[in-house]
Amino acid sequence: MMQRSSIKLAAIVGISFSVASLIVHLYLANFSSSEYLDDGRPFDGFYGSRFKFARLWGPIGSLEFLQPYANPREEYPVPGMENNGYLYAKIYGGFENIQSSICDLVAIARLLNATLVIPEIQESLQSKGVSSKFKSFSYIYDEKHFMAALTKDVIVVRSLPAGLKEAKKKNELTMISPKYSASPSFYLDQVLPKLKSSKAIALIITGGGCLQSILPPTMAEYQRLRCRVAFLALQFRPEIKALGKQIINRLRTFEQPYIAYHPGIIRDTLAFHGCAELFQDVHTELIQYRRKQMIKRGILNEKLEVDSRLRRRHGSCPLMPEEVGLLLRAIGYPSNTVIYLAGSEIFGGPRILIPLHAMYPNVVDRTSLCSQKELSHLVGPESPLPEEIIPTPPAPSEEQLILEWKKAGPRPRPLPPPPARQFYPHERSGWYGWVTAVDSEPNPSPGNLREKAHRLLWDAVDYLVSVEADAFFPGFHNDGRESSDFSSLVMGHRLFRMPTAVTYRPDRKIITELFDTIRDNLYHPRRNWTVNARGHLNKGLGLEGLITESQMSKPTSFLSHPLPECSCRISAAANISVQVEGIRSELSSESEEECPAWMPQDHNPPRDVLGNDPGEEEMDAEAETVPEEASRVDEANPSQEEEIESDD
Repeated sequence: MMQRSSIKLAAIVGISFSVASLIVHLYLANFSSSEYLDDGRPFDGFYGSRFKFARLWGPIGSLEFLQPYANPREEYPVPGMENNGYLYAKIYGGFENIQSSICDLVAIARLLNATLVIPEIQESLQSKGVSSKFKSFSYIYDEKHFMAALTKDVIVVRSLPAGLKEAKKKNELTMISPKYSASPSFYLDQVLPKLKSSKAIALIITGGGCLQSILPPTMAEYQRLRCRVAFLALQFRPEIKALGKQIINRLRTFEQPYIAYHPGIIRDTLAFHGCAELFQDVHTELIQYRRKQMIKRGILNEKLEVDSRLRRRHGSCPLMPEEVGLLLRAIGYPSNTVIYLAGSEIFGGPRILIPLHAMYPNVVDRTSLCSQKELSHLVGPESPLPEEIIPTPPAPSEEQLILEWKKAGPRPRPLPPPPARQFYPHERSGWYGWVTAVDSEPNPSPGNLREKAHRLLWDAVDYLVSVEADAFFPGFHNDGRESSDFSSLVMGHRLFRMPTAVTYRPDRKIITELFDTIRDNLYHPRRNWTVNARGHLNKGLGLEGLITESQMSKPTSFLSHPLPECSCRISAAANISVQVEGIRSELSSESEEECPAWMPQDHNPPRDVLGNDPGEEEMDAEAETVPEEASRVDEANPSQEEEIESDD
């Protein structure tokens, strides 16, 4: 009897424990799944806790001592009416080259004590039939604001005087093509004497920046002038700002923050760095053809055939969208995160974005957030393109048919081959029409030239949306090439305006090494891989990442890292000092000048880049303040709570 009672008791206890365990498991499963349901709760419902939300969206605590401050520090004379002459320029290239070149031109005009003529943007002038309402400089920028914002720096005029205008039409102006990153001594020793003698100089700028990035300490005011041009004077025309604001407002309707992601997968970039083998079939041919052109023109001094896999391991190739999606998962962003896809060109088309869409369904761009009517309003009225008439080969005459019949050989003859498939007009345009038929790429058609002009507008809109984003992730930046890139300009603007915002700075070489360890198991990596990837990306958010970025990007592009010349530190951070690998950085608060008393001691500077931020004159009196968000942990040293979170 005692034995039976013991067995019954053990059975009852076992059943009780099983029921309790089942209840606990059901409760935990229901709780964990409910974290990701959109049921109208605050962000805690999406991200699990305030801690995790702050970890993903900022602010960055180690950069809270920085404030934007590009006003002159020393005696800064206003330019007089008497000067050495007129500086006129033609700018070739895309949006990135235009943005950096204009900033350099203003600094050069002040250096030479010259009157700056509004530069011509050739990318918009080369296309015939673009909107007559917007031309050249005003195709992208607000011309009136540009001239008014620089009255204390340089004299800016719309056009040359009548006499010099005639000389320009007859090509009698002295023309100079400065090399990329030319030194100030080049302009003082070679350009200034010619300017004084001819009273007008035409600069032909083809490679982006025409003034070296790092200037001597005695020329710090010229660096601050660059900042004032890039971040205050160069505002886009009202139609571009209105569309950018509209897109941002529609992104905010998702009721959660959004990430801006610029892939940087551009044909010229892939060709320059030798990344052709990362693609397949005809795309590899197109990249190699462009690389061959670069070698022929002297832009590139390398062999045509290179090992793309080795280049990728060295960090020279862009991160693929699939890899970016896996990195965002490793950081902890849930699958319902909104990702704005920036950039007017993604080589390879929508196909390479399929894995990213699979991981993050809320990937949107301007075409999915705006109607065709809204986009065409930005372009303005344009004349229709001429129809491309494709000549058809003449039909053979009766005599030719008889002659072919006689030369056909003995009978019985085989049946003739079936007629060739008809080629449609869209297959004869673009690379479809030439890559399989001829060895040389034809000259751009009127449609190609107009598309290039439109890309300037799309890049300008995406630039606004990216700068205002809650987080920014570059697929390709800091490539060491002698020109600016889109992502670096966005990162520099965000660093100036809101240094505490989340801006990722991945080291592609380290990221590639991490991916090579899990190449056979990308979607189910080991726990230590997720921790290592997350730690690397979070470390790049803070001061240590900023110092590394300064050493890599500032020598080639000042606008990608405008510190410490264009910033100051708040007095509350006077005792902060940072030591990185035993070297005291120029970015520590001790090297920053203390902010003037009129500036609010707020850790979050103004974020609006749509034309509502204070101008230079207003900044001399007061600055706007933004309510401080939840404090962010130091990402360089993730806490224990972060490390024990489960993988997504």
